[in-house]
Amino acid sequence: MSGAAWALVALLGAVVLSLTSRVNVGIVAVALAWLAGVFGAGLGTEAVLGGFPGSLFVTLLGVTLLFAAAEANGTLAALATRVVTLARGDARLLPWLLFAGAALLSSLGPGAVPTVALVAPLAMAAGMRAGVSPFLTALMVCTGANAGNLSPVSAVGVVANGVMTKAGMGGHATRLWLANAAAHALVAACAYVLLRLRATDAGVADVRTDAPTDAAPLGRTGWLTLCVIVAWVAGLLAWRWPLGPSACAAAALLIAARLGDEAATLRRVPWSAIVMVCGVSMLVALLEKTGGLPLFAALLARLATPATLDGTIAFVTGAISAWSSTSGVVIPAFLPTASALVGQTGGGDPLAVSLSIAVGSHLVDVSPLSTLGALCIATLAEPTAQRTLFRQLLTWGLSMIVVGALLCQLAAGWVARL
Repeated sequence: MSGAAWALVALLGAVVLSLTSRVNVGIVAVALAWLAGVFGAGLGTEAVLGGFPGSLFVTLLGVTLLFAAAEANGTLAALATRVVTLARGDARLLPWLLFAGAALLSSLGPGAVPTVALVAPLAMAAGMRAGVSPFLTALMVCTGANAGNLSPVSAVGVVANGVMTKAGMGGHATRLWLANAAAHALVAACAYVLLRLRATDAGVADVRTDAPTDAAPLGRTGWLTLCVIVAWVAGLLAWRWPLGPSACAAAALLIAARLGDEAATLRRVPWSAIVMVCGVSMLVALLEKTGGLPLFAALLARLATPATLDGTIAFVTGAISAWSSTSGVVIPAFLPTASALVGQTGGGDPLAVSLSIAVGSHLVDVSPLSTLGALCIATLAEPTAQRTLFRQLLTWGLSMIVVGALLCQLAAGWVARL
């Protein structure tokens, strides 16, 4: 086989392992990149290692480190509590406040997983007290967090926009963020209409209520932490500071000023996710180096025509994301193929394909097979209630594979032309 074919086999192997194994696919991807690059493509070890995304690593480290510090000192938890208490027990208002609060918090930088981890325990307890079903509460929290997950300053948004820029489609960070947010808002609205009046399947005792639902004071540490984060965001917007190094500087300032505990902060950094994203990105870089990217695009293009490309790629990435990692596998592996897919199928818009990949893969992440859904289920103490919510979220998440495909087929091209 050619070097391109070896690289493609390695990438497909990593995707399959991400679906079937609990091993961190980033570690597997680095090993496969070395094997395919050195023994398959005949490249030197240094050439293979040259594909490691150093800039991406620093960016992910900086952003996650900064918000890990804010989580460790209680600032994010205090903000999350305030979001929940704004509804004051109103069952009509609470779901939308949960959606908006999770979207805002996720957009500021932590991303979907840390946001759900912070908001879900408070939201599920408040939802039960207000008579909102755990199913609707979980959907609003997860879709809200995912709505902000592609913000230009969030970790996943950084990955997606970096890949698109490298592929020659830079400058669409805001469009990508808002398109994903709009899709999740539409799905959340449907969930609200369908489920708001449904009686809860679990009693109050089925939800852990040890999480506080009264807003705790931010205090000096919280306010100073917020000031540092606001100054960092202002620097990004006004002076175009580099995202990763500036976030590292902000995190270092918090730790040096004793506003955050270094050990606690480092424990909260999602090292597993960083390894996953960087490892798969390294394997994709090998695919580009050996010319395997056109082969991958040709394989995907066989599933679609120019007229159905947007919906088809949303369906494929949604199906993979339901069992694999959106940020660690789908985004770095599939976004680079957008332009090649258009060329292989003979028509389409690379930006519309990119939007379809991003939206299709994110909509399914409420599934309990994903971290977001699992975090919501973990807030329920009663096994029967857990099984009920598991089935509900699984059914909804898998249905989003089809919903995402239809939505992208109908709207992705129109959004790309705006």
